[in-house]
Amino acid sequence: MPEDENPDLVIILITGPENPKRLPSAFFLAAAAAASEQNVVLYFTGPATELLKAGTAERIFPLAGGKSVADFMKLAVDNGVRLIGCAQSLDLNGMSPEDLAEPLPLLTPTQALPSLGAAGRVLTW
Repeated sequence: MPEDENPDLVIILITGPENPKRLPSAFFLAAAAAASEQNVVLYFTGPATELLKAGTAERIFPLAGGKSVADFMKLAVDNGVRLIGCAQSLDLNGMSPEDLAEPLPLLTPTQALPSLGAAGRVLTW
């Protein structure tokens, strides 16, 4: 992990653009935990990695006329949630680091697992 301190909460986000109505809750939970001064990490893997691609999250609206997934992601980050991408999932989704909307840490599962597993709580979404 980028920081020495183990996270209090890790959300391993697997859900991607295929299920937009499922996404806001993960970001709300992460934001609420971070706002209550918990150390929170969102680890994007599998299809969720597509959400990190420039322009993708901005085009996904869980509710017609509502906020985009990018808005929910920003809420989480603004509250202190750390976003980390799965390096191997970039390949799986035909992406490279240059495709990302924002630079962020990219870790393989092997690199991420020790800290993710040491978290106080781990949710898979």
